[in-house]
Amino acid sequence: MKGGSLKVNFIMNMMLTMSSYIFFPLITFPYISRILLPAGMGKISFATSFISYFVMVSELGIPTYGIRACARVRDDKEELTRVVHELLMINLFMCVLSYVALGIALKYIPRLQSDRELYVIISFTIVLNAIGMEWLYKALEQYTYITIRSVIFKLIAILAMFLLIHKQQDYVMYGAISIFAGSASNILNFINVRKYISMKWMGKYCLKRHFKPVLTFFAIACAGTIYTSLDNVMLGFMTMDTEVGYYNVAIKIKSILASLVTSLGSVLLPRASYYVENGMMDDLKKITGKALNFVFLMASPLVVYFMAFAKESIFFLSGSAYESAVMPLIIIMPTVLFIGITNLLGIQMLVPLGRENILLHSVITGAVLDFIINAICIPRFASAGAAIGTLVAEFAVLVVQYRCLKQEIRKALISVHYQRICAAIMAGLLLSVWTKYLRVHTFVILVISAVLFFAGYAMFLLFTKEPLVVEIKNDVARKMREWM
Repeated sequence: MKGGSLKVNFIMNMMLTMSSYIFFPLITFPYISRILLPAGMGKISFATSFISYFVMVSELGIPTYGIRACARVRDDKEELTRVVHELLMINLFMCVLSYVALGIALKYIPRLQSDRELYVIISFTIVLNAIGMEWLYKALEQYTYITIRSVIFKLIAILAMFLLIHKQQDYVMYGAISIFAGSASNILNFINVRKYISMKWMGKYCLKRHFKPVLTFFAIACAGTIYTSLDNVMLGFMTMDTEVGYYNVAIKIKSILASLVTSLGSVLLPRASYYVENGMMDDLKKITGKALNFVFLMASPLVVYFMAFAKESIFFLSGSAYESAVMPLIIIMPTVLFIGITNLLGIQMLVPLGRENILLHSVITGAVLDFIINAICIPRFASAGAAIGTLVAEFAVLVVQYRCLKQEIRKALISVHYQRICAAIMAGLLLSVWTKYLRVHTFVILVISAVLFFAGYAMFLLFTKEPLVVEIKNDVARKMREWM
């Protein structure tokens, strides 16, 4: 079963990411945040973060392990079917345990009882993610299908939000629509799966063979979820819902940008696993080097621009009521670059090479540091303290992974043109920073500044003949000639 073109897969995954983290939030978030206000947004963010722990338990590391396991046998339909059945059995069993644990929590934890309906609605993510088997479709590199069905559901959700949400008390409805946008399309996955595997009972199942790697990936998921969701949970228990709301806005922007940067890594995982399984190590090193260069070229300007225009970004997305989110955004922005690099080192290199234990150690280090720094900083700095914890945690993950892989990636790191990237960023800043003083609407400032900054950045790299930028430009020009 041959995978699609990496470029096509990347474009489709980029579109999927943009629909999930840009178009959907960009269209709805300015409206929703002004309707629900920081307190309402804080309730949603806290509930989502809390339920994410039960989702994590139900998935048991399968979303990442499943991609690798299925990609390695994708040319053998019978074995692929058996692997999918085994992983689905494990997933569904864990779903039952997760719902039992959630039911106990909702009954006995006073903090949760006032919004019990919201938690129940968001918990539908647990079962929808299980039957969706997204890991199978990614292993088969079916990114065009994933993107199209996801965009359709998000368009329906956008319409529903504007029709159904009109007051602050509608935050439960917002939670329901968000689940529909993000997970309801998994029902189509379950229906469509017959195209790729048989749904008949295979027999000779061996669930035991998956236990060790699944538990390793589960431990990675645990630690990862802790230091990505712990901030909201600790803020919710240690401060007020409004502080969670402020932090959620900063996280929303950071997540959008990080997802763009990590789109390439998720596309490369099935291909990298296939290369490792077939001993094609030169091909693996080649795509790793190019991907690492891409991360630096893409993430660096995003970090600098959104630090420089943090206030304008927050005001545009959520309004002046969220001014306290500006500092958390500035603090947390460097993590976009850290996440881009660690996603590449962890997902594209450590996982296909079967060295997930190193990935686990790095994520545990980040989780422990995040908890300690949150405990120290949140009481003093609230949402800004949570941002400090995330910044240190992500940097720690990067340091651990780099120390373990420095021999493998040294050549790729040396090939990155750091001075050229910094000079291009400075050119972009010089062209755009004056727009902060314009007395016009925030949206106008963002549009003008973004055009000037990123155009200046790209033109400088083209003028200095940055190889990857020139390659992208030539590919686009060739496609344009073919269409005309």
